[in-house]
Amino acid sequence: MTYLSAYFSSQVVLHGWRVGVGVACATLLFSMAASAQVASDPSPAAPPARMNEAAIERALTGLVKLKSVASPRARSNATLGKEREGNGILISPRLVLTIGYLVIEADEIEITDHKDRKLPGRLVGFDHDTGFGLVRLFAPAEGEPILLGDASAIKERDPVLAAGARGNVSPAFVVSRREFTAAWEYMLDRAIFTSPPIPEWGGAALFEPSGKLVGVGSLYVRDAGGVGRTLPGNMFVPVDILRPILDDLIAKGQRTGAQRPWLGISTFEDEDGVNVGRTSPEGPGDNAGLERGDIITAVANRSVKTLAEFYRAVWARGEAGVSIPLTITRGKEELTVNVKSVARNSYFARASQF
Repeated sequence: MTYLSAYFSSQVVLHGWRVGVGVACATLLFSMAASAQVASDPSPAAPPARMNEAAIERALTGLVKLKSVASPRARSNATLGKEREGNGILISPRLVLTIGYLVIEADEIEITDHKDRKLPGRLVGFDHDTGFGLVRLFAPAEGEPILLGDASAIKERDPVLAAGARGNVSPAFVVSRREFTAAWEYMLDRAIFTSPPIPEWGGAALFEPSGKLVGVGSLYVRDAGGVGRTLPGNMFVPVDILRPILDDLIAKGQRTGAQRPWLGISTFEDEDGVNVGRTSPEGPGDNAGLERGDIITAVANRSVKTLAEFYRAVWARGEAGVSIPLTITRGKEELTVNVKSVARNSYFARASQF
């Protein structure tokens, strides 16, 4: 039996939603992981993990569909659009964890639970550093709240299950644990990369074999196996970076303590270094005169050639509000631009529900 035929023959219907977590699929998936380990490692392989099918099926009832409508004046509309749709994860009967770009500056939020009940919610927490968002429902959803697992224990070649609402389920493997940088002043130390990709990844859940949550879906990527290695997959944000801030997000809407300095620029790296792709209108970089096409070569005289070096140099300068001196190349001219940073939360509309 092929992998795909095993997967589709193992489909079960769960409360009206079709999900693929049958015994044949799980057994084949985990035996494949064991075989891969034996083939590449001469040392005796550990017994393959076994899928806890009952726990997975219960957990799948805690996945919800999420729709949001942002404020007409939301600054994020320019890049994310006003109407957004993805997945959410019940972590209590009235609390939904999702990826933040689905709910930032949202005026209206509606979730659909596994019984097809539509429930209104409100944004109660958002964290730019991790990318997590929290939604509180006005009434409890039907479904099993999903337990947080130990994302730090997840390693390359581990079999996992990526899942969204309404049977959007895909067995997968962890193909990489590595640093991830993005254009929007965002970096994760140990993102989780999986393959094959799940079709609707935004806010999707990543389960380990016992049915606990280890990651939240963020992106589709073409280089899941590593930079320069073409392998379609997804990037998941590990839940271990949620634990230290969860109580703050629930109680206060954001993490407490010092905020990172934010420049309001989108950047990318190439052979020339760190390039400015765009500036957020009326943001710190825009106000300081940074322009598209500028190449950032140093932060406070500290040379930077990659996004990771750039972000670390900026964040090392202190808290939000600190001035960030940038050395840039504009055409044939070298300039120094001082950018007065702000906290990113102060730029985007603060939901009145916080």
